[in-house]
Amino acid sequence: MAVSVNDDCRDLHFRKAEFDPEDCPPDCSKPCEKVCPADAISLESIMVGEHTQSDPLHDKLKGGVLTERCYGCGRCLPVCPYDRIRAVSYVRDPTTTSELLKRNDVDAIEIHTTGKGTDTFNTLWNSLSESINNVKLVAVSMPDVGESTVDFMNALYAIMEPHIQGYNLWQLDGRPMSGDIGRGATRETVSFAVHMASVSERPPGFYQLGGGINSYTIDCLKKAGTATSETIGSHQTLIGGIAYGGYARKV
Repeated sequence: MAVSVNDDCRDLHFRKAEFDPEDCPPDCSKPCEKVCPADAISLESIMVGEHTQSDPLHDKLKGGVLTERCYGCGRCLPVCPYDRIRAVSYVRDPTTTSELLKRNDVDAIEIHTTGKGTDTFNTLWNSLSESINNVKLVAVSMPDVGESTVDFMNALYAIMEPHIQGYNLWQLDGRPMSGDIGRGATRETVSFAVHMASVSERPPGFYQLGGGINSYTIDCLKKAGTATSETIGSHQTLIGGIAYGGYARKV
């Protein structure tokens, strides 16, 4: 089992949609409910009132976001015709996470970082350093931040290296939270992988695709000549795995 944490509240993976259904007009067409890929929004009309002149019966919506299903894709935010839906971001508590890593059934940790600086990552890592060796795998998920990507990754690896005794993995998050959109989404992720394959000074570790992963990803990778289980010349291909997230939830 893996534990996922984040070093920055701006990370898209650590947010939930939220709204008060009583603020919604009862005749709303409920586009949020239709667009949610996780079926995490449920709204139904009910009649309220006492059926008297002073308190006549009227429609009201009840329900809202099912927090345990919502994974923060954000697709409901722009479709609300009344702008009533908000995103609530959060950061995993490092103390609680550190205790989780000591459990026998936890063997991996996934750290999401926004790529905007190493300070928050360093703070999180230091808070986990006493328990990090209890896991067999440390995965770091990050987006493509342009020309500074490799330097940023090497800086993160320098922070982690003194404490890692197991494996480390880089999750190339080409287009976060977009795996169930279509072919265009996966092209960004594959482009990220192609770029990393061309860089000789990339940090050690396994590389895995994430963000924008869907049914087109494997074919797109093969066409790019970047990753299958085969070898190219005497070198093993770069990508050692694919992380199916939103697309897996959809299917």
